[in-house]
Amino acid sequence: MEYYEKLKATREDQNKTQQEVADALKTTRQQIGKYETGSQIMTIGRLKELCQFYNVSADYILGLPKGLDWPRE
Repeated sequence: MEYYEKLKATREDQNKTQQEVADALKTTRQQIGKYETGSQIMTIGRLKELCQFYNVSADYILGLPKGLDWPRE
């Protein structure tokens, strides 16, 4: 599943409309739709906002597997 498909699935799983997401992020419903179809690439800042709104990790949205061995300090 592509990240933009995961965005849409996450929104639908939380019973949110594109308009509700747009209002929370102070953008337009059309912009959220573009993110969800992959026709508009979002900034990392926008990805962070969406993750915070949905209460999920960026790893989840990006489809990264759990338990990756990331460098930690």
